[in-house]
Amino acid sequence: MKYVIDTSVLVDGRISKMVERGEIEGEIIVPEAAISELEAQANFGRISGFKGLEEVRRLNELSKSGAYNVKLRFAGERPRIEHIKLARGGEIDELIRKIAYEENATLITSDRVQYEVAIAKNIFSKYLEKERISPEKTKIMSFFDYDVSSVHLREGVPPVVKRGKIGELRVERVSDEPMSADELREIACEIIEAARQDEDSSIEMDRGGATVVQLRDVRIAIADRPFADRMEITAVRPVAKVTLDEYGLSIALKRRIVERQRGILIAGPPGAGKSTFAASVADYLITRGFIVKTMESPRDLMVRDEITQYAPLDGSMALTADILLLVRPDYTIYDEMRKTADFQVFADMRLAGVGMIGVVHATRPIDAIQRMIGRVELGIIPQVVDTVIFIDAGAVKKVLTLEFTVKVPHGMFEADLARPVIEVRDFERKSTEYEIYTYGEQVVVMPVTAPRSREKKNLDALKEHIREKLNVSACDIEIRGNTAFIFVPEDEIPFVIGRKGRKIGKIERDVGLNIEIIPLKKRTRKKKRKRKAEEEDELESEFSSDGLSYSSYSSDETSYISDGTSSDADEDGAFDSTSHAAHAEELIEVEVEDHGKFYVLHIPGVRSRNVRVYADGDYLFPVFVSRNGTVRVRKEREFGKLLKNSLEEGKRLFVKLVK
Repeated sequence: MKYVIDTSVLVDGRISKMVERGEIEGEIIVPEAAISELEAQANFGRISGFKGLEEVRRLNELSKSGAYNVKLRFAGERPRIEHIKLARGGEIDELIRKIAYEENATLITSDRVQYEVAIAKNIFSKYLEKERISPEKTKIMSFFDYDVSSVHLREGVPPVVKRGKIGELRVERVSDEPMSADELREIACEIIEAARQDEDSSIEMDRGGATVVQLRDVRIAIADRPFADRMEITAVRPVAKVTLDEYGLSIALKRRIVERQRGILIAGPPGAGKSTFAASVADYLITRGFIVKTMESPRDLMVRDEITQYAPLDGSMALTADILLLVRPDYTIYDEMRKTADFQVFADMRLAGVGMIGVVHATRPIDAIQRMIGRVELGIIPQVVDTVIFIDAGAVKKVLTLEFTVKVPHGMFEADLARPVIEVRDFERKSTEYEIYTYGEQVVVMPVTAPRSREKKNLDALKEHIREKLNVSACDIEIRGNTAFIFVPEDEIPFVIGRKGRKIGKIERDVGLNIEIIPLKKRTRKKKRKRKAEEEDELESEFSSDGLSYSSYSSDETSYISDGTSSDADEDGAFDSTSHAAHAEELIEVEVEDHGKFYVLHIPGVRSRNVRVYADGDYLFPVFVSRNGTVRVRKEREFGKLLKNSLEEGKRLFVKLVK
């Protein structure tokens, strides 16, 4: 009996196994068109080409061995240029069907379309359904234990894996036996076939010896000659899926993300956990009612099913962006921005009103902003990116914000040097860390923070210079930013200002600062208020030894007064349920927020007062409430441990004012 086999079954490698089992006997005809197709794939570095040619070699060996009742021969013509150009339309498949028809042979294929066309043309055909390969049962998955984050296989080298948490990864050798090229090629073919069959997996790229596969949640890069000197397979998966609450972000930062669509960069070194954090932000936005999409190549973010993950359309993210601008999501996560085109697409979508979150590689927070310079016009950078979240070792290390203003840059004093400046500020401390501006034809990224000793020395010299110019009997000077506040006796103000403001104007031009003249008596009242605040701070410090301190944190979360279900405290600090009814108005229920290393207690209606904290019927500790009605308790201190135990037991917290 005669059999004609096409490219699809040669790549599968099942014909040789059928011969060995005695399922096929007679003459096996391999079309020259199939050989030509496999040769082209191998020349382009595709694994399928090598796999198919190996199957042809194996069939030739079985035919020559004489142990099996089969004979191998080649037939047909090699495809011409017109066949190759129309290959997607089925011209090469038609050459193979033509041989089967002329030889009156059975066509064996695992291509469903090829089979249906052959049957329609009265060509006897046998369809070999592709063997189902579950991603979980592939050999590459056997290397993954619960704490393995990546697998590294290389030809001629023993296999190794990386274990541990982000920031604490270690390399371990799995075996002492080096991997052979045949083993790696078998693993690679299995990966590719599993990805083709599984609807939750995809082949993201396959060209020139480089193949990228997304096998469920595992990203696999396969490198072979001529792209690499030896064959190599690298598989990476996320170690854990983390919610945004587990990062311990402040409410202010969460509010900044959701209050309106923004331009946010998530930056950090490779392997720091940027993509994991981006996926957490995407899930958080979905729960807050936002429509979220992603732009990825490859698509490896682990996000909720409601989020559509887009790949480059025809190899171009710009085309993908065109589609997304029609879809109009609230936020788009742009994973792995590296090339200039990526930043330009990001900027275009942001300026179109779409909230954008980009993931970039950077060793410092400021480096993420510097990657925008030269790729996006300097003046619109704050409109494109207004927040940078820096991730390292799986934790949020720093948050920067960008604001656009016109001012004299830091370190300059002449008023005519004012220019547009991008101020880069620390989000939590509200302090300016960098200024970005043009100086001549150069773009300058200037650090603002200077050593305290040098900064104080410069300020003292500047104040003394101003005093000499003023030539008054007594004055006090404060310099804040680009403004000098001068406090002088009220009767000397006209002398300081000079006729028509000429004197003070000359001093302003000389020192390069704006000057405000304030009566000295207002300065005196201000100092009295400052001393009163310091006295309150001293009182607070009496309760700070166990980890309690003022909190600069403020919240708009709602708190409420206890409904009287708790009890009062006796003189020893123990709770007396019998006396509660008489003093219910003194018990106030406390709201607690977890901020990573500390708890924040919100005590409504209480400011700058000493109180006692109770958990249901148990007295915990005394505390001083800050001027904004909050208290911060560090978890590692004694009071923090008491608070943690009470919260884990589900107890409600109350405070009572100390009279």
